[in-house]
Amino acid sequence: MSLILKTLTNPYFVTMKNDAEAAAAKDGVNLTVAAGSSDGDTQTQISAIDNAISRGDKGILITTNGNAVNTALEQAKKAGLFVIALDTAPTPPTVADITYATDNTAAGKLDGQYAAKMLAGKPAVIAMLDLFNNQVVSVDVDRDHGFLEGMGINPGNPNENGQEAKTGSYAGGTYTIACHQPTQGAIDGGRTAMENCLSANSNINVVYAINEPAAEGAYAAIKAAGKLNQIKVFAIDGSCAGLKLVSSGEFAADAVQYPGKMAVLGMEAIASLARGGSKPSVSNGLSFFNTGTALVAGKSYSGVTIESPTQGASGCWGS
Repeated sequence: MSLILKTLTNPYFVTMKNDAEAAAAKDGVNLTVAAGSSDGDTQTQISAIDNAISRGDKGILITTNGNAVNTALEQAKKAGLFVIALDTAPTPPTVADITYATDNTAAGKLDGQYAAKMLAGKPAVIAMLDLFNNQVVSVDVDRDHGFLEGMGINPGNPNENGQEAKTGSYAGGTYTIACHQPTQGAIDGGRTAMENCLSANSNINVVYAINEPAAEGAYAAIKAAGKLNQIKVFAIDGSCAGLKLVSSGEFAADAVQYPGKMAVLGMEAIASLARGGSKPSVSNGLSFFNTGTALVAGKSYSGVTIESPTQGASGCWGS
């Protein structure tokens, strides 16, 4: 079978490669790994799909770089290959036979529930540091809405960010949405977004960040503004580096993902199918196979289940 990744420059996808290769060697699976030269490189992925068809692979595991690969994946399915998308469902989701991924709404909810408990009834002044403000991407909407729902805030339009009431009540008290700012999921973007938010409202005390790099950038802006004692930052990713930032107090909490688990479970599903087993099915109530999430935080609060940074480190990814 083939594992086709976005790139091999991101530790997230390197973890998929390393864990899948280790599991394949243990299980006697012939695994071929390919990756785009950069995020968005669909041509290299298409070539890898074509090669998988030519070799007669039993299946493909893929983190797609874009819709341009869809035709090649449909051809692979017609040739009898079982296609599993990892991390993010393709558009449309039916391009893959099934997707193995984190429940991003659940990850956001864990952060939001923890933030509500941490505030202990204080007014919440919230900065929402999203991925984009000019396009709709499922991971962006799911995490943003999950965080709001975890705090007890109705996101409004289920398909778009920024449509919640800007003031109202959360699970513990009153809230104000200070800003929605795009970060492109990057450190520089997170810093600029946080600077813009603080200019709009200096009373922010809660920051939701789409991922760890955006959260790191936000923390840098908060530190430069001299507001470390005022503001708590909540991240999603669960890298080993990110969990260290929970330990140090840079992040209040980090909702974790398991990229290696996605790849290994997907590989095992294709191997089982090739040996006469049944096709994998989606998780109950979801449109994908949920590979799980957990919340890592430094302090526990009643009603919220957490792992300590030490416990979380046993399943973290990257170095």
